[in-house]
Amino acid sequence: MKLTELLNNSKVIQVVGNAELRDVKGISNSSIDLQEDWIFVAVKGAKIDGHNFVLDAINKNVSAVIVEDNKIPDELFLQANCVKILVEDSRKSLAELSKVIFNNPSKEMDLVGITGTKGKTTTAYLIKNILDSLGENCGMIGTIANYIGKTEYPSKLTTPESHTINFLLRKMVEDKCSACSIEISSHSLELHRVSGLDFKFAVFTNITSDHFDFHKNFQSYLKAKKKLFDSLSADSKIIFNIDDPNYAELIKDSSASRYSYGTNPIADFQISNIQYDLNGTSFILTHKDFTESFSLPLIGKFNAYNAAAAIAVAYLMNKKLSDIVSALKNSKQIPGRFEVITSKDKKVIVDYSHTTDSLKQALESVHHLIKNEKVYTVFGCGGNRDKLKRPEMGKVATELSDFAYVTSDNPRDEIPSDIINDIIAGIEKHNYEIVEKREEAIKKAILNSEKNAVILIAGKGHENYQEIRGVRKYFSDKDTAIKYLEFC
Repeated sequence: MKLTELLNNSKVIQVVGNAELRDVKGISNSSIDLQEDWIFVAVKGAKIDGHNFVLDAINKNVSAVIVEDNKIPDELFLQANCVKILVEDSRKSLAELSKVIFNNPSKEMDLVGITGTKGKTTTAYLIKNILDSLGENCGMIGTIANYIGKTEYPSKLTTPESHTINFLLRKMVEDKCSACSIEISSHSLELHRVSGLDFKFAVFTNITSDHFDFHKNFQSYLKAKKKLFDSLSADSKIIFNIDDPNYAELIKDSSASRYSYGTNPIADFQISNIQYDLNGTSFILTHKDFTESFSLPLIGKFNAYNAAAAIAVAYLMNKKLSDIVSALKNSKQIPGRFEVITSKDKKVIVDYSHTTDSLKQALESVHHLIKNEKVYTVFGCGGNRDKLKRPEMGKVATELSDFAYVTSDNPRDEIPSDIINDIIAGIEKHNYEIVEKREEAIKKAILNSEKNAVILIAGKGHENYQEIRGVRKYFSDKDTAIKYLEFC
């Protein structure tokens, strides 16, 4: 593809060099990934400024470099026969150009974007599981893994950078995928990672306080989520949780058609009679065309909501209701999402709950499942993230548990003891112990708890690493729990 063809599809301020003479074979915002005749997009990140790696990119004989900082001399580019392209926003340009380079793959499938504080991963998996069960070839992009059909690829971000998304979508089209479910984080919306994508469906699960380290306050967080719905065309469909009062603000300016789900009697897909135990969850869903009983092996009231959203998407795709019922019943466990590990004497539940509200819902679900058993919670809070939730989570964990072990999550660049001190500042009861090393905390909770106790290990879920001082080392809550359950 000619560079001039790409530039016709992007807003530029200035072009320095002979763009008409250069071909383009790829694009990236990482100087490490670059190859000859690619475009390097210099992006200013929270910690690293891509403009500092322009010389590295030029030395790899790239076709062009996109910058938003004009301090780099034009002569540097001209001498290297590399085109300099000045833009207002590098991230927007990355999205615009990626869409063109990969020939707008989202246009060729049913792309389903799922956003919300909780439930994105489970809803994305359920949509994929339903469509796969119906004989469709479905892709997925999300927190735990990315899928092109049945082939799994590792995931580094909930929502990847725009060039990675378009690359994956093009591969899905080539693999004959008819649909893709993709988790949409608030960060990705604010940073233009999903700009220009053609969403056929957009799902809103719920919204509670989160990511205030990035968005600063709830209104900014809500405004970021709103961008997904504002971007939809009139041909798109919104599936929203009517029980969350914030839905009205999110969808008010969207031109897409709207379908609600929830327990509210006016919901287009009304949920009722939710029941769950250690075998799974069942509920009734009522639509103008049907009233149907559904069941799935996932546990918890929140999973009735996630399932209802997935059912609505499949039904609005004109899938047969009886097939959806069967597919949902045979859904697989989502890694680290209220995942129950049972031994002879005790039960451990591994869950990704890492916000105040998700931890509260997880513990309320635990209490719904037990009779007189004791409840223990092992949890911490991530470093370099929202500090406001730390004391709130400490209060919730101790109020809803018989005993809590306050430990490390992913401290990242923070001192673990500082994070723990923030957590215990909100605790009013004396039913907790500080155990900084996470494995030791899990070990104590399992070995020191009574027979038939239930231990909730919260915060990391599917993650198989712990990040301390910027270094990631292998660590799995699930594997650690299994290790010590063998001694019970």
